[in-house]
Amino acid sequence: ITLADTFIIVHFQFRKIFSLFVVNPGFLSSKVHCYLILANGRKVQMTKMFLKKPSQITIGFGLRRLLQTSTVVYSNDEREYLHKSKIPTYHFQASLPRLPIPELDKSCQRYLNAQLPLLSDAQHKELQKVVGEFQNGQGKDLQKELVETDKKAKDTNYVSDLWFDMYLKDRRPVVLTHNPFITFNDDPRAEYNTQLIRASNMLISSVRFMKTLRDEKLEPEVFHLNPAKSNTKTFRTVTSLLPSSLSWYGAYLFKAFPLDMSQYKNLFNSCRVPRPERDELISDPNSKHILVMRKGHFYIFDMLDKDGNIIPETEVLSHLKYILEDPTPAPEFPVSVLTTEYRDVWTRARVQLINADPRNESRLRVLEKAIFALCLDDDQPTEPNGISRKFLFGDGVNRWFDKSFQLIISKGGTAAVNFEHSWGDGVAVLRYFKEVFSDSIQNSRVSPDTRPSEKVNSEKRVQRLDFRLDPFIKETITKAKQRFDDATSSLDIHHLQYSKMTKKDLKNAKLSPDSVMQLAIQLAHYQMYGENVGTYESCSTSAFKKGRTETVRPCTSATKSMCENLYGKTKKATSAAELMEGLRNCTTVHNQLTKEAAMGQGFDRHLFCLKNLGEKNGLSMPMFAHPAYANINHIILSTSTLTDPSVLIGGFAAVTSDGFGIG
Repeated sequence: ITLADTFIIVHFQFRKIFSLFVVNPGFLSSKVHCYLILANGRKVQMTKMFLKKPSQITIGFGLRRLLQTSTVVYSNDEREYLHKSKIPTYHFQASLPRLPIPELDKSCQRYLNAQLPLLSDAQHKELQKVVGEFQNGQGKDLQKELVETDKKAKDTNYVSDLWFDMYLKDRRPVVLTHNPFITFNDDPRAEYNTQLIRASNMLISSVRFMKTLRDEKLEPEVFHLNPAKSNTKTFRTVTSLLPSSLSWYGAYLFKAFPLDMSQYKNLFNSCRVPRPERDELISDPNSKHILVMRKGHFYIFDMLDKDGNIIPETEVLSHLKYILEDPTPAPEFPVSVLTTEYRDVWTRARVQLINADPRNESRLRVLEKAIFALCLDDDQPTEPNGISRKFLFGDGVNRWFDKSFQLIISKGGTAAVNFEHSWGDGVAVLRYFKEVFSDSIQNSRVSPDTRPSEKVNSEKRVQRLDFRLDPFIKETITKAKQRFDDATSSLDIHHLQYSKMTKKDLKNAKLSPDSVMQLAIQLAHYQMYGENVGTYESCSTSAFKKGRTETVRPCTSATKSMCENLYGKTKKATSAAELMEGLRNCTTVHNQLTKEAAMGQGFDRHLFCLKNLGEKNGLSMPMFAHPAYANINHIILSTSTLTDPSVLIGGFAAVTSDGFGIG
């Protein structure tokens, strides 16, 4: 135990668990008197503490009425943080490279290439003429203006603000349109998978993650090209000594690439709030409370004490147990269902909710500023399709879909995250997901033997938030629930696990697993419908400052050729060698598109910004009014992928009514 630490000492006496005791010794001499400060403020004198070595102490306890005790000792930092990074969390942020604006000619050519599998030869030839006119006319002026505007915004990039607008101005419901879900694997210890124990451990680990992030002790997000050489103590020492303005360049010398972390600041204590025309993202990093939902009711309690420290795990256990045992029936008119509505409907309802009773506004603010939402469900899905339905949308009652993210835990302890998409992409959420999964298992604070605190009155500490509703709000809630039920009942969800081929098999054959998966999707759709359609795959651009995503277009001339050869009306007899050649060609093309997208050289975001700039200037632009542009952006196959040992299932709904969401 180092002398610089503040110690948290937890005493166990037989079956009774005592509160946490904070000891802050002043090591000014070899002998000092010290006190344990109890939760109620009472002091209990300890025996003398003897300094044995500069780096160690021996503590002799003589606490009256605390006989035959065992002691577990945590340093304060160990209790409050996941880890303490040598490199400050945002150390690389200032020197991250800026997202490049592609050359207009290249974006136009990439756009035409993406249209090849979707159009006939005659249609494509006609489109080439329209694109050429834009490229040599309006496009040149818009490109120049875009470049000049970008030069004035050094702290962001040319896409970021417009991308926020795209999400926040979308008037469709966030559920089934934007919010995805990711399901955790179970805790490998079956006895820890009860709802109460897992919720307690994951809540504590989540707040530990939050504090580690807030105090900039979280290890920065870095992609190591060769981890054996760069993910080292030397790398951390050298880059931490460099000023932030140069730190990225130092990392680059190690062939390590720091990633943008600007989205992390909206991970906690933030919420999307419905507004006319454009929603608002609000955040309050000073809030200390967690929002817990059960049966559509809202409960809050502080997870941090007045000094900003995490409350004892026995108190967390006590509060969650109190909530789970609350016999109050589900509300007849659950306010939470309003977050499933079209945004304009929800905007009007929110105003009316505040007008119905001024206290409703403060209650809404409390919900919106909570650290995050913990949703405790009363049922337990057992098969993949049921798990997907539960965590993608559930019953619409025990959710607040506008929160930055919701940690959902079912009756049997299955856990998942559902997150609102406007504030960020999967980068920050997946980091949170992995860290919390690992920490809640490796550093469990609550075990099956842990008992709730006898020192805390959860009935007083936990507050239930009830809303006053008028007839208009009640009617709006009823309609919202009916619309939600209709929308979700019409959604088909199917889970497929294919085990006859692995990533390793594909890599051994020098094929990209992602490209083969994308080809399989194209083949399946073509076999069913006989056509190639607009397809989307998300690619992160987090290697750049405030990078979000770029689109990869997996439907290519290479995949079209494979589809026609195998399932076309004039399908060809294809040998194994020809099939392998086709597979490798698909991989080559797909890998190139992915590389271009990740390096900020895709065409979708570039054309999106030029289109928005032209509309702002009041221009009529034939290229963007052309049916081919609408067709390629009517996404029938929306795809995304992530992989990690902590992930069981993930997914999202289709982005169009006649489409598929595949992930």
